[in-house]
Amino acid sequence: MKHLPLAFFILITPCLADSNWPQFRGEGGLGLGTGKPPVEFNAQKNVKWQVEVPFGHSSPCLWQDKIALTGLDGGKLVTFCLSRTDGHELWRAAAPVEKVEGAHRIGSPATPTCCTDGERLIAYFGSYGVLAYDWNGKVLWQKPLPPPIVEFGTSASPIIADGKVIIVADQDVGSYMTALDVKTGEQVWRVDRSEFRRSFSTPFVWRHDGIEELIVSGSLQTRSYDLKDGKLRWSASGMARVSNTSPIAVGDVLIVCGWNAGGDPDDRVEMEPHDAFLAAHDADKNGLLSEAEFPEGPLRDRFTIIDADKNGTVNKAEYDAMRAIFANAANQLFAIKAGGSGDITETHVIWRQTKHLPYVFSPVIANGRLFTVKGGGLASSYDAKSGSPIFQAERLDASGEYYASAVTADGRVYVTSQRGVISVMDAASDTLKVLAKNDLKAPVFASPAIVDGVIYVRTNKHLCAFAQ
Repeated sequence: MKHLPLAFFILITPCLADSNWPQFRGEGGLGLGTGKPPVEFNAQKNVKWQVEVPFGHSSPCLWQDKIALTGLDGGKLVTFCLSRTDGHELWRAAAPVEKVEGAHRIGSPATPTCCTDGERLIAYFGSYGVLAYDWNGKVLWQKPLPPPIVEFGTSASPIIADGKVIIVADQDVGSYMTALDVKTGEQVWRVDRSEFRRSFSTPFVWRHDGIEELIVSGSLQTRSYDLKDGKLRWSASGMARVSNTSPIAVGDVLIVCGWNAGGDPDDRVEMEPHDAFLAAHDADKNGLLSEAEFPEGPLRDRFTIIDADKNGTVNKAEYDAMRAIFANAANQLFAIKAGGSGDITETHVIWRQTKHLPYVFSPVIANGRLFTVKGGGLASSYDAKSGSPIFQAERLDASGEYYASAVTADGRVYVTSQRGVISVMDAASDTLKVLAKNDLKAPVFASPAIVDGVIYVRTNKHLCAFAQ
Protein backbone atom coordinates (compact mmCIF):
# COMPACT_ATOMS: atom_id res chain seq x y z
CA MET A 1 0.00 0.00 0.00
CA LYS A 2 1.28 3.43 -0.89
CA HIS A 3 2.08 5.55 2.16
CA LEU A 4 0.16 8.81 2.25
CA PRO A 5 1.54 12.03 3.73
CA LEU A 6 0.44 13.02 7.23
CA ALA A 7 -1.15 16.17 5.81
CA PHE A 8 -3.63 13.99 3.93
CA PHE A 9 -4.99 12.49 7.15
CA ILE A 10 -5.11 15.91 8.79
CA LEU A 11 -7.25 17.16 5.93
CA ILE A 12 -9.69 14.27 5.83
CA THR A 13 -9.99 13.65 9.58
CA PRO A 14 -12.83 15.67 11.15
CA CYS A 15 -11.85 18.01 13.97
CA LEU A 16 -13.79 16.82 17.00
CA ALA A 17 -13.59 18.46 20.39
CA ASP A 18 -12.40 16.52 23.39
CA SER A 19 -15.04 18.16 25.55
CA ASN A 20 -18.21 20.20 25.12
CA TRP A 21 -20.15 23.09 26.67
CA PRO A 22 -23.74 21.89 26.25
CA GLN A 23 -25.72 24.53 28.18
CA PHE A 24 -25.52 27.75 30.18
CA ARG A 25 -22.37 27.48 32.33
CA GLY A 26 -21.26 24.28 30.59
CA GLU A 27 -21.47 20.65 31.64
CA GLY A 28 -23.81 20.37 34.63
CA GLY A 29 -24.16 24.17 34.85
CA LEU A 30 -21.02 24.32 37.00
CA GLY A 31 -18.88 26.74 34.99
CA LEU A 32 -16.02 24.23 34.86
CA GLY A 33 -13.81 24.64 31.81
CA THR A 34 -11.29 22.21 30.33
CA GLY A 35 -7.72 22.52 29.11
CA LYS A 36 -5.31 25.37 29.72
CA PRO A 37 -6.80 28.67 28.54
CA PRO A 38 -4.57 31.74 28.28
CA VAL A 39 -4.12 34.06 31.22
CA GLU A 40 -3.47 37.12 29.10
CA PHE A 41 -5.51 37.89 25.97
CA ASN A 42 -7.05 40.75 24.01
CA ALA A 43 -7.64 41.80 20.41
CA GLN A 44 -3.90 41.61 19.72
CA LYS A 45 -2.72 38.82 22.03
CA ASN A 46 -3.63 35.12 22.05
CA VAL A 47 -6.62 35.75 19.79
CA LYS A 48 -7.51 32.68 17.74
CA TRP A 49 -10.32 34.34 15.80
CA GLN A 50 -13.00 37.00 16.11
CA VAL A 51 -16.23 37.24 14.12
CA GLU A 52 -19.13 39.66 14.08
CA VAL A 53 -22.41 38.21 15.38
CA PRO A 54 -25.98 39.53 15.79
CA PHE A 55 -26.79 41.35 19.03
CA GLY A 56 -27.78 39.15 21.94
CA HIS A 57 -26.84 38.14 25.47
CA SER A 58 -26.98 34.33 25.15
CA SER A 59 -23.76 32.48 25.91
CA PRO A 60 -22.00 30.03 23.59
CA CYS A 61 -23.24 26.44 23.45
CA LEU A 62 -20.54 24.13 22.00
CA TRP A 63 -20.76 20.59 20.73
CA GLN A 64 -17.79 18.99 18.99
CA ASP A 65 -16.78 21.37 16.19
CA LYS A 66 -19.81 23.69 16.31
CA ILE A 67 -20.99 26.68 18.36
CA ALA A 68 -24.62 27.79 18.72
CA LEU A 69 -25.84 31.24 19.71
CA THR A 70 -29.03 33.28 19.43
CA GLY A 71 -29.47 36.91 18.48
CA LEU A 72 -31.69 39.66 17.15
CA ASP A 73 -30.88 40.61 13.56
CA GLY A 74 -32.99 42.89 11.39
CA GLY A 75 -35.95 42.52 13.73
CA LYS A 76 -35.78 38.72 13.60
CA LEU A 77 -34.87 36.39 16.44
CA VAL A 78 -32.37 33.91 15.07
CA THR A 79 -30.48 30.81 16.12
CA PHE A 80 -27.17 30.50 14.32
CA CYS A 81 -24.30 28.04 14.21
CA LEU A 82 -20.61 28.81 13.80
CA SER A 83 -17.57 26.69 13.07
CA ARG A 84 -15.41 26.19 16.13
CA THR A 85 -12.34 26.13 13.90
CA ASP A 86 -12.51 29.70 12.59
CA GLY A 87 -15.90 31.15 13.60
CA HIS A 88 -17.45 31.26 10.13
CA GLU A 89 -21.23 30.89 10.05
CA LEU A 90 -22.57 27.48 9.04
CA TRP A 91 -26.31 28.14 9.18
CA ARG A 92 -28.96 30.45 10.55
CA ALA A 93 -32.67 29.95 11.33
CA ALA A 94 -35.27 32.55 12.27
CA ALA A 95 -37.92 31.81 14.89
CA PRO A 96 -41.53 32.30 13.66
CA VAL A 97 -42.11 35.19 16.04
CA GLU A 98 -45.15 37.42 15.55
CA LYS A 99 -43.99 40.08 18.02
CA VAL A 100 -40.63 40.42 19.72
CA GLU A 101 -41.06 40.81 23.48
CA GLY A 102 -39.76 43.87 25.26
CA ALA A 103 -36.55 43.75 27.26
CA HIS A 104 -34.68 45.78 29.85
CA ARG A 105 -32.92 48.82 28.39
CA ILE A 106 -29.59 46.97 28.65
CA GLY A 107 -31.15 43.56 28.01
CA SER A 108 -31.94 41.52 24.93
CA PRO A 109 -34.85 39.35 23.73
CA ALA A 110 -32.13 36.80 22.84
CA THR A 111 -30.77 36.12 26.32
CA PRO A 112 -31.47 32.43 27.12
CA THR A 113 -28.53 30.20 26.16
CA CYS A 114 -29.12 27.19 23.91
CA CYS A 115 -28.66 23.66 25.23
CA THR A 116 -27.99 20.33 23.53
CA ASP A 117 -27.89 16.60 24.15
CA GLY A 118 -25.54 16.17 21.20
CA GLU A 119 -28.30 15.27 18.74
CA ARG A 120 -30.73 18.13 19.27
CA LEU A 121 -30.04 21.82 19.72
CA ILE A 122 -32.67 23.58 21.84
CA ALA A 123 -33.34 27.32 21.54
CA TYR A 124 -35.81 29.21 23.73
CA PHE A 125 -37.21 32.68 23.10
CA GLY A 126 -39.78 34.25 25.40
CA SER A 127 -41.26 35.80 22.26
CA TYR A 128 -42.09 32.38 20.78
CA GLY A 129 -41.30 29.31 22.86
CA VAL A 130 -39.00 26.35 22.23
CA LEU A 131 -37.43 25.22 18.97
CA ALA A 132 -35.42 22.04 18.40
CA TYR A 133 -32.91 21.74 15.54
CA ASP A 134 -30.39 19.17 14.50
CA TRP A 135 -26.82 20.43 14.28
CA ASN A 136 -27.26 21.05 10.54
CA GLY A 137 -30.09 23.53 11.15
CA LYS A 138 -33.06 21.29 10.34
CA VAL A 139 -36.14 21.97 12.48
CA LEU A 140 -37.06 18.85 14.44
CA TRP A 141 -39.97 20.26 16.44
CA GLN A 142 -41.45 23.51 17.73
CA LYS A 143 -43.38 24.26 20.90
CA PRO A 144 -45.01 27.69 21.09
CA LEU A 145 -45.41 29.03 24.62
CA PRO A 146 -47.15 32.21 25.84
CA PRO A 147 -44.82 35.21 26.19
CA PRO A 148 -43.95 35.79 29.87
CA ILE A 149 -45.68 38.74 31.51
CA VAL A 150 -42.68 40.80 32.60
CA GLU A 151 -41.43 43.97 30.96
CA PHE A 152 -37.75 43.06 31.34
CA GLY A 153 -37.97 40.06 29.00
CA THR A 154 -36.94 36.41 29.31
CA SER A 155 -33.55 35.42 30.70
CA ALA A 156 -33.66 31.93 32.28
CA SER A 157 -32.02 29.39 29.98
CA PRO A 158 -33.42 25.95 29.14
CA ILE A 159 -31.60 22.81 30.29
CA ILE A 160 -31.86 19.17 29.27
CA ALA A 161 -32.15 16.54 32.00
CA ASP A 162 -33.60 13.04 32.14
CA GLY A 163 -34.59 13.27 28.48
CA LYS A 164 -36.57 16.44 29.10
CA VAL A 165 -36.20 20.10 28.21
CA ILE A 166 -36.86 22.11 31.38
CA ILE A 167 -38.33 25.60 30.99
CA VAL A 168 -38.83 27.85 34.01
CA ALA A 169 -41.14 30.80 33.27
CA ASP A 170 -41.31 32.83 36.47
CA GLN A 171 -43.16 36.05 35.71
CA ASP A 172 -45.46 38.57 37.34
CA VAL A 173 -48.66 36.61 36.56
CA GLY A 174 -49.02 32.88 35.91
CA SER A 175 -45.52 31.56 36.67
CA TYR A 176 -44.95 27.91 35.77
CA MET A 177 -42.34 25.29 34.93
CA THR A 178 -42.71 22.75 32.16
CA ALA A 179 -40.83 19.64 31.05
CA LEU A 180 -40.92 18.76 27.35
CA ASP A 181 -39.85 15.49 25.79
CA VAL A 182 -36.53 16.32 24.15
CA LYS A 183 -37.30 14.04 21.18
CA THR A 184 -40.80 15.30 20.37
CA GLY A 185 -41.50 18.53 22.26
CA GLU A 186 -44.57 17.00 23.91
CA GLN A 187 -45.27 18.15 27.45
CA VAL A 188 -44.32 15.51 30.04
CA TRP A 189 -45.35 17.51 33.10
CA ARG A 190 -46.17 21.05 34.16
CA VAL A 191 -45.82 22.65 37.59
CA ASP A 192 -47.83 25.67 38.65
CA ARG A 193 -45.60 28.32 40.26
CA SER A 194 -48.18 31.11 40.38
CA GLU A 195 -47.13 32.09 43.92
CA PHE A 196 -43.74 33.13 42.49
CA ARG A 197 -43.10 36.48 40.85
CA ARG A 198 -40.52 37.42 38.25
CA SER A 199 -37.13 35.76 38.41
CA PHE A 200 -34.42 35.05 35.87
CA SER A 201 -32.45 32.16 37.36
CA THR A 202 -31.58 29.15 35.20
CA PRO A 203 -32.58 25.80 36.80
CA PHE A 204 -29.88 23.47 38.06
CA VAL A 205 -29.66 19.69 38.41
CA TRP A 206 -28.08 18.75 41.74
CA ARG A 207 -26.45 15.33 41.42
CA HIS A 208 -25.45 13.68 44.68
CA ASP A 209 -25.66 10.32 46.42
CA GLY A 210 -26.88 8.64 43.22
CA ILE A 211 -29.92 10.92 42.81
CA GLU A 212 -30.79 14.00 40.77
CA GLU A 213 -32.79 16.95 42.08
CA LEU A 214 -34.11 19.77 39.92
CA ILE A 215 -33.32 23.01 41.77
CA VAL A 216 -35.11 26.27 40.97
CA SER A 217 -34.35 29.54 42.72
CA GLY A 218 -37.21 32.02 42.67
CA SER A 219 -38.65 34.96 44.54
CA LEU A 220 -38.30 34.37 48.31
CA GLN A 221 -37.66 30.60 47.99
CA THR A 222 -35.48 27.93 46.43
CA ARG A 223 -37.26 24.67 45.67
CA SER A 224 -36.31 21.13 44.71
CA TYR A 225 -38.41 19.04 42.33
CA ASP A 226 -38.40 15.45 41.14
CA LEU A 227 -37.24 15.31 37.52
CA LYS A 228 -39.52 12.39 36.77
CA ASP A 229 -42.84 14.09 37.48
CA GLY A 230 -42.14 17.60 38.79
CA LYS A 231 -43.32 16.84 42.33
CA LEU A 232 -42.02 19.10 45.07
CA ARG A 233 -39.28 17.59 47.25
CA TRP A 234 -38.37 20.51 49.54
CA SER A 235 -38.33 24.28 49.82
CA ALA A 236 -36.03 26.74 51.58
CA SER A 237 -36.95 30.34 52.33
CA GLY A 238 -34.44 33.15 52.43
CA MET A 239 -34.21 34.45 48.86
CA ALA A 240 -34.35 37.93 47.41
CA ARG A 241 -37.57 39.25 45.87
CA VAL A 242 -36.09 38.56 42.42
CA SER A 243 -33.69 35.68 41.75
CA ASN A 244 -31.05 36.34 39.09
CA THR A 245 -28.18 34.01 39.98
CA SER A 246 -28.20 30.28 39.32
CA PRO A 247 -27.53 27.60 41.94
CA ILE A 248 -24.33 25.56 42.06
CA ALA A 249 -23.16 22.57 44.09
CA VAL A 250 -20.15 20.62 45.26
CA GLY A 251 -21.07 17.07 46.20
CA ASP A 252 -23.85 17.04 48.77
CA VAL A 253 -23.73 20.79 49.39
CA LEU A 254 -25.93 23.09 47.31
CA ILE A 255 -25.19 26.82 47.21
CA VAL A 256 -27.74 29.47 46.26
CA CYS A 257 -27.57 33.22 46.24
CA GLY A 258 -30.00 36.10 45.90
CA TRP A 259 -29.60 39.85 46.08
CA ASN A 260 -31.93 42.61 45.00
CA ALA A 261 -32.57 46.20 46.00
CA GLY A 262 -34.77 46.51 49.07
CA GLY A 263 -33.69 43.25 50.68
CA ASP A 264 -30.90 44.43 53.01
CA PRO A 265 -31.82 45.39 56.61
CA ASP A 266 -30.68 48.99 56.05
CA ASP A 267 -32.35 49.24 52.64
CA ARG A 268 -35.86 47.93 53.26
CA VAL A 269 -38.70 49.23 51.11
CA GLU A 270 -41.56 49.74 53.52
CA MET A 271 -45.14 49.59 52.26
CA GLU A 272 -47.90 50.73 54.61
CA PRO A 273 -51.18 48.77 54.73
CA HIS A 274 -53.21 49.03 51.55
CA ASP A 275 -56.25 50.77 53.00
CA ALA A 276 -54.17 53.56 54.54
CA PHE A 277 -52.14 54.02 51.36
CA LEU A 278 -55.29 54.03 49.20
CA ALA A 279 -57.00 56.62 51.41
CA ALA A 280 -53.98 58.90 51.16
CA HIS A 281 -53.22 58.59 47.44
CA ASP A 282 -56.31 57.45 45.47
CA ALA A 283 -56.97 60.88 43.98
CA ASP A 284 -59.86 59.85 41.72
CA LYS A 285 -61.41 57.61 44.41
CA ASN A 286 -61.89 54.67 42.07
CA GLY A 287 -60.34 52.14 44.42
CA LEU A 288 -57.33 51.62 42.15
CA LEU A 289 -53.88 53.19 42.08
CA SER A 290 -52.33 54.56 38.90
CA GLU A 291 -48.64 55.31 38.55
CA ALA A 292 -49.32 59.03 38.89
CA GLU A 293 -51.06 58.41 42.21
CA PHE A 294 -47.96 56.82 43.72
CA PRO A 295 -45.79 59.43 45.43
CA GLU A 296 -42.34 59.96 43.96
CA GLY A 297 -39.83 57.56 45.44
CA PRO A 298 -39.03 53.85 45.56
CA LEU A 299 -42.63 52.67 45.17
CA ARG A 300 -43.34 54.72 42.06
CA ASP A 301 -39.99 53.58 40.69
CA ARG A 302 -41.25 50.00 41.02
CA PHE A 303 -44.78 50.61 39.74
CA THR A 304 -44.40 48.23 36.79
CA ILE A 305 -43.37 45.51 39.24
CA ILE A 306 -46.28 46.11 41.60
CA ASP A 307 -48.71 46.25 38.64
CA ALA A 308 -48.50 42.50 38.11
CA ASP A 309 -50.92 42.17 35.19
CA LYS A 310 -49.58 45.32 33.44
CA ASN A 311 -53.00 46.94 33.02
CA GLY A 312 -51.84 50.33 34.27
CA THR A 313 -53.45 50.18 37.73
CA VAL A 314 -52.69 48.46 41.02
CA ASN A 315 -55.51 46.74 42.90
CA LYS A 316 -55.54 45.55 46.52
CA ALA A 317 -54.38 42.02 45.72
CA GLU A 318 -51.39 43.27 43.72
CA TYR A 319 -50.46 45.80 46.39
CA ASP A 320 -50.71 43.30 49.25
CA ALA A 321 -48.71 40.68 47.33
CA MET A 322 -45.82 43.07 46.73
CA ARG A 323 -45.98 44.32 50.32
CA ALA A 324 -45.52 40.74 51.53
CA ILE A 325 -42.63 40.18 49.11
CA PHE A 326 -40.77 43.26 50.34
CA ALA A 327 -41.41 42.27 53.95
CA ASN A 328 -40.05 38.71 53.49
CA ALA A 329 -37.20 39.25 51.02
CA ALA A 330 -33.77 38.23 52.29
CA ASN A 331 -30.52 38.98 50.52
CA GLN A 332 -28.06 36.21 51.26
CA LEU A 333 -25.69 33.54 50.03
CA PHE A 334 -26.38 30.23 51.71
CA ALA A 335 -25.61 26.53 51.58
CA ILE A 336 -28.01 23.58 51.91
CA LYS A 337 -27.05 20.03 52.86
CA ALA A 338 -28.64 17.10 51.07
CA GLY A 339 -31.36 14.87 52.44
CA GLY A 340 -34.17 17.27 53.25
CA SER A 341 -37.90 17.14 52.62
CA GLY A 342 -40.67 19.67 53.18
CA ASP A 343 -39.65 23.05 54.57
CA ILE A 344 -35.92 22.73 55.27
CA THR A 345 -35.17 26.37 56.07
CA GLU A 346 -34.39 25.66 59.71
CA THR A 347 -33.01 22.14 59.35
CA HIS A 348 -30.71 21.95 56.31
CA VAL A 349 -29.20 25.40 55.79
CA ILE A 350 -25.64 24.92 57.04
CA TRP A 351 -24.12 28.39 56.51
CA ARG A 352 -25.05 31.88 55.39
CA GLN A 353 -23.36 35.09 54.26
CA THR A 354 -25.32 38.33 54.02
CA LYS A 355 -22.78 40.88 52.78
CA HIS A 356 -20.91 41.59 49.55
CA LEU A 357 -23.38 39.60 47.42
CA PRO A 358 -23.53 39.42 43.61
CA TYR A 359 -26.59 40.68 41.75
CA VAL A 360 -26.71 38.73 38.47
CA PHE A 361 -23.28 37.07 38.51
CA SER A 362 -23.49 33.34 39.37
CA PRO A 363 -20.63 32.04 41.56
CA VAL A 364 -18.21 29.26 40.67
CA ILE A 365 -16.45 26.64 42.79
CA ALA A 366 -12.75 25.93 42.24
CA ASN A 367 -10.23 24.26 44.54
CA GLY A 368 -13.02 23.68 47.08
CA ARG A 369 -13.67 27.41 47.24
CA LEU A 370 -16.64 29.48 46.19
CA PHE A 371 -15.87 32.71 44.29
CA THR A 372 -18.25 35.65 43.93
CA VAL A 373 -18.03 39.22 42.66
CA LYS A 374 -20.27 42.04 43.79
CA GLY A 375 -21.05 44.93 41.44
CA GLY A 376 -18.22 47.43 41.40
CA GLY A 377 -15.63 44.66 41.24
CA LEU A 378 -15.54 43.41 44.86
CA ALA A 379 -14.34 39.80 44.93
CA SER A 380 -14.96 37.33 47.75
CA SER A 381 -14.01 33.71 48.36
CA TYR A 382 -15.37 31.18 50.86
CA ASP A 383 -14.73 27.60 51.81
CA ALA A 384 -17.59 25.96 49.91
CA LYS A 385 -18.39 23.37 52.58
CA SER A 386 -18.16 25.56 55.70
CA GLY A 387 -18.79 29.06 54.38
CA SER A 388 -15.69 30.38 56.16
CA PRO A 389 -14.41 33.51 54.41
CA ILE A 390 -11.04 33.24 52.71
CA PHE A 391 -11.22 36.88 51.63
CA GLN A 392 -14.12 39.31 51.29
CA ALA A 393 -14.87 42.42 49.25
CA GLU A 394 -11.36 42.74 47.83
CA ARG A 395 -11.11 45.14 44.91
CA LEU A 396 -10.35 43.73 41.48
CA ASP A 397 -9.64 47.22 40.12
CA ALA A 398 -12.11 46.38 37.35
CA SER A 399 -15.19 48.43 38.16
CA GLY A 400 -18.72 48.33 36.77
CA GLU A 401 -21.49 45.77 37.01
CA TYR A 402 -20.94 42.03 36.60
CA TYR A 403 -23.69 40.36 34.58
CA ALA A 404 -21.62 37.49 33.14
CA SER A 405 -21.14 34.50 35.43
CA ALA A 406 -17.79 33.14 36.56
CA VAL A 407 -15.99 30.24 34.88
CA THR A 408 -12.91 28.32 35.96
CA ALA A 409 -10.19 26.21 34.38
CA ASP A 410 -6.62 25.14 35.13
CA GLY A 411 -6.64 26.50 38.68
CA ARG A 412 -7.87 29.94 37.71
CA VAL A 413 -11.16 31.82 37.94
CA TYR A 414 -12.27 34.13 35.12
CA VAL A 415 -14.70 36.95 35.98
CA THR A 416 -16.01 39.46 33.45
CA SER A 417 -17.26 43.00 33.98
CA GLN A 418 -19.95 44.62 31.88
CA ARG A 419 -17.27 46.97 30.58
CA GLY A 420 -15.43 44.02 29.10
CA VAL A 421 -12.56 43.52 31.53
CA ILE A 422 -11.87 39.84 32.27
CA SER A 423 -9.94 39.43 35.52
CA VAL A 424 -8.09 36.15 36.03
CA MET A 425 -7.75 35.08 39.67
CA ASP A 426 -5.58 32.39 41.20
CA ALA A 427 -8.00 29.84 42.67
CA ALA A 428 -5.47 28.50 45.18
CA SER A 429 -4.35 31.75 46.79
CA ASP A 430 -5.47 32.57 50.34
CA THR A 431 -5.59 36.23 49.35
CA LEU A 432 -6.96 37.85 46.23
CA LYS A 433 -4.30 37.25 43.57
CA VAL A 434 -5.14 38.71 40.17
CA LEU A 435 -2.93 37.16 37.51
CA ALA A 436 -4.13 39.39 34.68
CA LYS A 437 -6.77 41.91 33.66
CA ASN A 438 -7.77 41.61 30.03
CA ASP A 439 -9.60 44.60 28.57
CA LEU A 440 -11.66 43.64 25.52
CA LYS A 441 -12.80 47.26 25.13
CA ALA A 442 -16.40 46.20 24.46
CA PRO A 443 -19.42 45.54 26.70
CA VAL A 444 -19.93 41.93 27.82
CA PHE A 445 -23.17 40.51 29.24
CA ALA A 446 -22.87 36.86 28.15
CA SER A 447 -20.98 34.33 30.26
CA PRO A 448 -17.79 32.94 28.69
CA ALA A 449 -17.22 29.27 27.83
CA ILE A 450 -13.89 27.48 28.25
CA VAL A 451 -13.42 24.32 26.20
CA ASP A 452 -10.15 22.50 25.50
CA GLY A 453 -8.04 25.49 26.44
CA VAL A 454 -9.98 28.01 24.36
CA ILE A 455 -12.01 30.76 26.05
CA TYR A 456 -15.00 31.95 24.01
CA VAL A 457 -16.30 35.41 24.88
CA ARG A 458 -19.30 37.16 23.37
CA THR A 459 -19.17 40.96 23.38
CA ASN A 460 -21.97 43.23 22.21
CA LYS A 461 -20.88 42.75 18.58
CA HIS A 462 -18.47 39.83 18.33
CA LEU A 463 -17.72 36.30 19.38
CA CYS A 464 -14.03 35.96 20.22
CA ALA A 465 -11.94 32.84 20.71
CA PHE A 466 -8.71 33.16 22.68
CA ALA A 467 -6.08 30.45 23.03
CA GLN A 468 -2.40 30.08 23.81
